[in-house]
Amino acid sequence: MIKILFNVVGTLALFLALLGIFLPLLPTTPFLLLASACYLRGSTRAHRWLMGNRILGPYLRNIQAGRGIPMRSKVIALTMMWASLAFSAWYVPLPWVRVLLLVPGIGVTIYLLRMKTLTPQELEGTPD
Repeated sequence: MIKILFNVVGTLALFLALLGIFLPLLPTTPFLLLASACYLRGSTRAHRWLMGNRILGPYLRNIQAGRGIPMRSKVIALTMMWASLAFSAWYVPLPWVRVLLLVPGIGVTIYLLRMKTLTPQELEGTPD
């Protein structure tokens, strides 16, 4: 029963992580890490699939190994996030919502800037 719960939570976290790729206010990395942890405890097969995924696998392995995130990924994430936050602030007529939009923006920016940057040399050495 507990394995089923881990798999359900892992699948929900993976779904939210995939949404977070396209919705800048929804964080991708924490949900991917949660999915990985849940699958590790709930389904060896699902965890192996996630870690072996062509796109998500190297990203997860680099973060879990403490190597960091490539600079290109940081720049793209921050650019997309701040562009969507600016559009949302422009579109929303309520001033307090505009201020509230700054909270996740500043939080994610601090998180990404503090995370180690994966150098091109380290990136070349990562298995795909």
